[in-house]
Amino acid sequence: MRRLRSIAVVLAMFAAGATGVWAAGEKIEIPDRDWSWNGPLGSFDRAELQRGLQVYTEVCASCHSLRLLAYRNLAALGYGEEEIKAYAANYEVEDGPNDQGEMFLRAAIPSDRFVPPFANEQAARAANNGAYPPDLSLMTKARKNGANYVFALLTGYQDEPPEGFQLMDGMYYNKVFPGHQIAMAPPLFEDGVEYADGTEATVERMAADTTAFLAWAAEPELEDRKSMGIWVLSVLAILFVMTVAVKRQVWSDVH
Repeated sequence: MRRLRSIAVVLAMFAAGATGVWAAGEKIEIPDRDWSWNGPLGSFDRAELQRGLQVYTEVCASCHSLRLLAYRNLAALGYGEEEIKAYAANYEVEDGPNDQGEMFLRAAIPSDRFVPPFANEQAARAANNGAYPPDLSLMTKARKNGANYVFALLTGYQDEPPEGFQLMDGMYYNKVFPGHQIAMAPPLFEDGVEYADGTEATVERMAADTTAFLAWAAEPELEDRKSMGIWVLSVLAILFVMTVAVKRQVWSDVH
């Protein structure tokens, strides 16, 4: 897999950190989307997840971390061992101490967790005008209707606020963000990435791919859990049929 480049963008926070409050009695409707993983038989689209990883790497990773995800987890997206090693090697992690008792930097390996973009919270805030970009590992679970909200947020920017709306300096108008003022600049633009599989990189496509990837990152065991649930229900159904059959056989002489 080719080395993915990082593109610096001015980001702040998805779920918090923007000033502004809800208008009195305001209720923002978040449209529902038919995600591939919805429902008891739903599953993730591997091509979509790989595109989402690319958008995260090129757009989001310069400010947002994925602390709960390890590089080896990318095998679930369809990547081979060598591809994962090559991807991880783009980043450095602190290790040690060595024989001299000193810490040192080395290339990341598959067992390492995703390397965060900043060394600590203070460094992150200093680079983002005081805002702290949240970790995205559980972003789709952090809010009710999480996947739909993330997609709506990524596609909800407007170049100009509605007439009469007072937008504060350094803020951006987003129609679904509480208060409609968000410190995160619009991260997605038409053809903002060049997809490795040749897919047209529209804002909606990139938003959907990113949302799918973050949904998987939040629940990488989702498909296994669904498979286990189906297996358990199948076993229970068989046991129920067998129980009914045995009951009828036992009580057949009584009738």
